[in-house]
Amino acid sequence: MALPLREYYTEDDYYNLPEDSRAELIDGRFYSQAAPNRIHQKILSNLHICIGNYLNGKGGSCEIYPAPFAVKLFEDRNTIVEPDISVICDPGKLTDRGCAGAPDWIIEIVPPGNSSHDYVRKLNLYADAGVREYWIVNPIDGTVFVYYLEESQFKVTVYTFEDKIKVNIYEDLCIDFNRMV
Repeated sequence: MALPLREYYTEDDYYNLPEDSRAELIDGRFYSQAAPNRIHQKILSNLHICIGNYLNGKGGSCEIYPAPFAVKLFEDRNTIVEPDISVICDPGKLTDRGCAGAPDWIIEIVPPGNSSHDYVRKLNLYADAGVREYWIVNPIDGTVFVYYLEESQFKVTVYTFEDKIKVNIYEDLCIDFNRMV
């Protein structure tokens, strides 16, 4: 079903979308999302299992949620995104609808043909919201861009799927991307 056509949308509009609609609301504007392909789902599943097992083994308050999972980044902006993976360590941010505030770690898997949404729009959005770590996984290029927030600015390191990647927000978690694809 097509999304309604208006110039500005609200949180209520987002939660009243038809069930068959996949969209994110960013600063009052809807951005449609295509259904993910098989490799996207394979990477998502493997990352979810790997990170989930780590978090379960550590105990503590951090929880992992795969898409679709609504993240309302700001209280005062009509912005609700659905990252591929969200890790939230503050249980006070979790609501019945998803997450209210910035997750500690977000992973986005780039869909073919829509990379600027993750590399530009969401990068700036997540930096503004205070996401501590943001990964952009590109299955086509076989790259992972790791952005780590230091003093309100992201620092970036680029890896390939051949690398073991250290998670900055945890002291002892590395992800072997050879095992993810």
